[in-house]
Amino acid sequence: MRIEDLNWMDVEEYLKHDDRLILVLGATEQHGYLSLLTDVRIPVALADAASQASGILLAPPLNFGCSPYFLSYPGTLSLRVSTLIAAAEDLVRSAYQTGFRRILVLNGHGGNSPARTQLTETANSLPGIQLRWYDWWLSHSTEAVGIKHGIKPSHANWLEAFPFTIVSELPTTSKVPPTVPGIMDASTARKIYGDGSFGGPYLAGEDVMHELFEACLEDILQLLKFD
Repeated sequence: MRIEDLNWMDVEEYLKHDDRLILVLGATEQHGYLSLLTDVRIPVALADAASQASGILLAPPLNFGCSPYFLSYPGTLSLRVSTLIAAAEDLVRSAYQTGFRRILVLNGHGGNSPARTQLTETANSLPGIQLRWYDWWLSHSTEAVGIKHGIKPSHANWLEAFPFTIVSELPTTSKVPPTVPGIMDASTARKIYGDGSFGGPYLAGEDVMHELFEACLEDILQLLKFD
């Protein structure tokens, strides 16, 4: 159930029996041969599935995150860290103001991690609020799928190659992970990463991706119970 499909009176009615909300934080950045909105499409797909299974309301996603290291790749649109954390706090505060008290932030992008710290601080000033945060690609469930199939998850490799993120033909070979010198400016990052993948297989089987999706979905459904 998406906010965009409702009017304000529908949301007011929803809040009479439930105060839970799913908030997606994403990014618009290079993902090799995958969609520039991979970090939006994956958490939104998971959030939609969780919403359908639970009836919990889903807010429109924040489509932009912090990606300064990818700004030499055309199509990457990045927020400053200060802008991101302010936006995340404003969204949570406005949701709280209208009656939401249990909010799951479903994050799709590693560069958004500063917002998590900010929201911890925000929670201290909002009585009765419960905030949860889920990085799907860092979960034990994702790690377990990778270990089971002997493939390491990473940026723009098989991990993110769902049918709904693939927008071009993928290489059939694996990429050797590049040597990363540490903090890099955007031009250096493009030289180091080349096509944008961090290495490993570009694609996994449909059964693997289905297993991964279902494992992460189960994590989310458990978090939404707020017990």
